Amino acid sequence: MTGCKKVTYEQVLAWRLRQQGLAPRTDASAAEIVGRLAGVQAQVASSAELAVATRQRKPAAGGRTAAGSAQMTAGSAQGASASGVREGLAARSLVKTWAMRGTLHLLRAEEAGAYLSLLGAARTWEKPAWQKAFGVSPRQVAAMGEAVEEILDGRVLTRQELTDAVLARDGLDGLGEQLASGWSTVLKPLAWTGRLCQGPAQGQKVTFAAPRSWVPGWGGIPDPQEAARVVIPAYLRAHGPATPAAFDAWLLRGATRKPVLRGWFEELGDQLTEVEVDGERGAYVLAEDADALAATDPSREVRLLAGFDQYVLGPGTADTRLIAPSRRKAVSRAAGWISPVVVHGGRVVGVWEFTDEEVVVTLFEEAGDVPADALEAEAAHLARCTGRDRTVAVRKD
Repeated sequence: MTGCKKVTYEQVLAWRLRQQGLAPRTDASAAEIVGRLAGVQAQVASSAELAVATRQRKPAAGGRTAAGSAQMTAGSAQGASASGVREGLAARSLVKTWAMRGTLHLLRAEEAGAYLSLLGAARTWEKPAWQKAFGVSPRQVAAMGEAVEEILDGRVLTRQELTDAVLARDGLDGLGEQLASGWSTVLKPLAWTGRLCQGPAQGQKVTFAAPRSWVPGWGGIPDPQEAARVVIPAYLRAHGPATPAAFDAWLLRGATRKPVLRGWFEELGDQLTEVEVDGERGAYVLAEDADALAATDPSREVRLLAGFDQYVLGPGTADTRLIAPSRRKAVSRAAGWISPVVVHGGRVVGVWEFTDEEVVVTLFEEAGDVPADALEAEAAHLARCTGRDRTVAVRKD
C-alpha cells in the first residue's frame, strides 16, 4: 500500500457523488450502474429501479419505475422500465440474489460469483449460533445445496415447487418449516455457494434458477482471495476511502474473520493508498483514484435519493459524518427500512416520500438552507423516472 493522501470529508463526499453517477448523472445502462455501485439492494424492487433511474441523465423514454405509486411498494410493474433494470434481468446481464448483509441485491452477472464468494467465505451457517437459531446443521445445508443444484439444473421453479422437490429428498423431509420461512435464511448459503439465484417472477410468485444454467458464461464461485481482488476495488471505487472494517460491515455486518479480512487488503498491495480524512488515518482508496480524490472540490449539489440507496448503504447509516447521530432513526427505521433521503453537499439533510400528488420533503432543522430551485429540479427528475409529475411540499423537522 502506497503513500498517504490528506483530504477533507467534504472532498470524499463530492468524489463519491461523482463516482456513483450522481453528480453529474450518467448515460450508463442499468447493468453498468449496478457494477459501478458494487451492487444495488433490491429487497424492495421499486426502490432498486429508482436508485438506478435517478442516476441516469435521461431515464429510458416511455418507461417508468414501479416507484410511480405513492407507496413505492415491492414488486415491479410489467412492461418497460425507465431504469432498464427489468430489461437487464430479462437479458440476464443482471442477477438478483441474496448478497451483501443477507439481503436481495442486483449484481452485474459477470461479477456476481466474486461477491458471493466473499459472503460464503464467512461460513456463517457453520456457526453454532446460526444452527441454534435456524435449526439446520452444516451437513443438512450441504445436502440441501447438492439437491437444489440437481433439481434446478436447466429448470426454473417457484418457491413452492422447489420446496416440494427438496422435501422429497431422503434426509431433507424434516426441513419444511425452515424452507417456508419468509426470511429465506436457509436458502442464503445456497445463494452464496452458487447453487441458486432468482429467476423471472411468475406474477407475484418468486422463482429460482441455478446460476450455471441461468447466467450466461457463469464461471462459478472463485476462490475468496481471487474474489477479493474484484470486490474490494469495486467497493472502494464507489464508496471509498474506507477502512477494512467499513468494508466488512457493508459486506456481512462484520462477520469476516479479522485475519482473513486483513489478508484480503494486504494482498492488494500497491493497488491501494492510505488516505487521511480530516486528520484520521486508516482508510484506503485505489491508488489510481488518489490524485482525483485529492483534487476534488466540495459539492453543493442537491439530490433526492431512493430508499435503500447505495450512497447511504455503502458507508452505512452509522457513519456520523454522513448522517447526524440524532437523525439516524429518521433514515434507518424499524424492520431495516432505509428511508429515501435528501442529500445536500454530500450529507444527508432530510428525508422525503411520495404521496399521490406531492413529493413531500422533510428537511432537518439543523441542516440549514437547501435551495428551493434545486429541490424543484430533483422533483422534475423523479417525474422523468416515474412517469408522474408531482409538486414539491417542503417542511422542517
